[in-house]
Amino acid sequence: MKGIGFILLSLFLVSACSQQPEHPIRIGTNVWPGYEPLYLARELDSLPDDIRLVEYPSASEVIRSFRNRSLEAASLTLDEALLLKESNIPIKIVLIHDISEGADVIVAKRGIESVEQLKGKRIGVESGALGAFMITRALEVHDMSIADVEVVNLDVNLHEAAFKDGRIDAAVTFEPVRTILLNHGGNEIFTSSDIPNEIVDVMVVHANVFEENLKSIRSLIDAWFSALDYLNNNEEKAANIISERLKISSQEVLESYQGLQIPDRESNRAILSGDPSDLERSMREIQRVLEYHGLIRTGVDIDGVITDKAL
Repeated sequence: MKGIGFILLSLFLVSACSQQPEHPIRIGTNVWPGYEPLYLARELDSLPDDIRLVEYPSASEVIRSFRNRSLEAASLTLDEALLLKESNIPIKIVLIHDISEGADVIVAKRGIESVEQLKGKRIGVESGALGAFMITRALEVHDMSIADVEVVNLDVNLHEAAFKDGRIDAAVTFEPVRTILLNHGGNEIFTSSDIPNEIVDVMVVHANVFEENLKSIRSLIDAWFSALDYLNNNEEKAANIISERLKISSQEVLESYQGLQIPDRESNRAILSGDPSDLERSMREIQRVLEYHGLIRTGVDIDGVITDKAL
């Protein structure tokens, strides 16, 4: 009987193991306050067992890993999601993390007080779509063109050193680097509040992964909203946890969220649903700007990319 029991137990374990995914769903992010509820969920032990967070120094590396299928999901800006579609990668946008309302910025050296004064200056810009989009729009708003400045391709984790040693005169950047550069005497001359609703962070999933693992994606999004509730209801405790990761003070963490709108579940559903959805309208406007300035090829098909099924 003991032998039979052992065999049955072994068969049960083999069966249970065979029902688990071959590997966890890996979601990649760079360091950004708008993505921190994911890490807060992990800290609060509410992240599903089959989800793994993978942090990268820059969005460029997140995009590269997603393209190479080293990631099943990624947190990116809407314009970066367009880059993936340009590469003919089937994706689904399943969640809005945040809408930037001043958290993405151009910080310049002391003495440079306006975008117009950037003429002839060296601007540190991450090589991904967001950096190119931000500097292009800032110059466009001020009747300038990219030919008026010298763009220095520089991942965001290198902005501080280049700013301090004088290799760049300004940087297109975001938290926590924004606070660091301001503490080094930097001057904020342009923010995403000057181009409202144009910089949106979203969760992107490979289309086949989404269809095959919808239950897991829904559990991940449930964990996101649970952590968001914790952040809203326990600001100081959450800020202390987040400050450890971002390497800025808890007060600076709370200040960084003042430049972000983080939609709740109902707001997400409202923005992601409809034909076309509000997010699709925003995406098509960003697409128009990127095409006009030659940042992506024309005619990228975004039909069916946005879904509210995971909500």
